[in-house]
Amino acid sequence: MTRILIVYHSQTGHTKQMAQAVFEGAKAIADVEVNLKTAAEATLEDLLACDGLAVGTPENFGYMSGMIKDFFDRTYTGAQGKVFRRPFVIFISAGNDGTGALRAIERIALGYKFKTVFKPVIARGKITEEILEQCRELGGTLAAGCSMGIY
Repeated sequence: MTRILIVYHSQTGHTKQMAQAVFEGAKAIADVEVNLKTAAEATLEDLLACDGLAVGTPENFGYMSGMIKDFFDRTYTGAQGKVFRRPFVIFISAGNDGTGALRAIERIALGYKFKTVFKPVIARGKITEEILEQCRELGGTLAAGCSMGIY
């Protein structure tokens, strides 16, 4: 059974909407178990047990949320050498352009040695149906690729 972990933080509800859409996309793939957790709830054990990881954050002051950074801080040491080339995707709810948050997460992903497998979804402003569809595609692509052994 393929396991996908979606870790997110949301203050206004925008990133939560996006996370739910990523969940729906991943859940649509047969024989895939999807674990949707807030960054505060997600643990090292969740990370080590997954076959693919999706991370979602609001853009705060041009950076990822503190809770996402906390998740990375709490799991980094225990994950070293155990998540090499783990398939990884990002989604961001941005007030500006989202590039600062994206760049910060991508740098941390290099430290974990995650493998980015699909372009990030960045919502600039309002969460539209088009953005939610992109999130479903993101989740479905991650789940399908992991399930088929492509990643």
